[in-house]
Amino acid sequence: MSLGDDTGQTRTRLPERGGDPYGGARRGGRSSSRSLVTVVGVVVLLIAAIAFANRGGDDSAAEEGGGSGDSPKSAATAPSGEKPVDAKAAGIPSGFAHNRQGAESAAANYAVALGSDGMFNTARRHEIVQAVADASSVNSLQSGFDADYSTGFLKAVGLDKDGAAPAGNTFVNRTLPAGTKITSYSDNAATVEVWCNGVFGLAGDKSTNPVTSSWFTVAMKLNWNGDDWKVLETTQKTGPTPVTGDNPVSGADEISKAVQEFGGFTYAR
Repeated sequence: MSLGDDTGQTRTRLPERGGDPYGGARRGGRSSSRSLVTVVGVVVLLIAAIAFANRGGDDSAAEEGGGSGDSPKSAATAPSGEKPVDAKAAGIPSGFAHNRQGAESAAANYAVALGSDGMFNTARRHEIVQAVADASSVNSLQSGFDADYSTGFLKAVGLDKDGAAPAGNTFVNRTLPAGTKITSYSDNAATVEVWCNGVFGLAGDKSTNPVTSSWFTVAMKLNWNGDDWKVLETTQKTGPTPVTGDNPVSGADEISKAVQEFGGFTYAR
């Protein structure tokens, strides 16, 4: 789900402000009419793009991106190639396509599962690992995650030994993929990086660990086991991190309500 030009990089053109993208004087009023025309044109194009992306029953997108399964170089935020999978294992999407797109989709969905609040409960954590891990790496991944989510760690973040939040608090831990890219691929192996935004913390009036957001990249080595892509190894690093916006911070009640009312997605290219 990487965006961009031939280098695969995302480029966003910011409004010019005296040569300084983060501040500086605004332009004079004489350009306001031209700016208004430009804004209207952009809005029209955006509406048209959304309508095109949401057309039903058109297989042209699949035909354009489906052949080799390569990551798209242009319009990378638009649907491309394989449709989302229908099957699930332990509540986690499964049955991904045996191509590059399938590997990227698998990595994105596995990043969500391995970065969920379920990982803080031993029984659910084992269920998740069993569902996403390759048979050759189940034991090593499970023992590694068990060590990470120790009783001491759970206590430090304000949870009990079962990963439950104190009364009056809502535990929040979600991973939200922003894009994927393949760094290596062969018929039976793939390494995929998933750029993610995450929210983590306890929403509650007396919480000492409020919900915060972070940006990180998860790298996954995947193996094709004959039926599906499965995880061999996973690592994580910080960033890339954008500049924080000007949105006002929401209260604990609003965050708790959002977590309870907004469900997640199945991620597919």
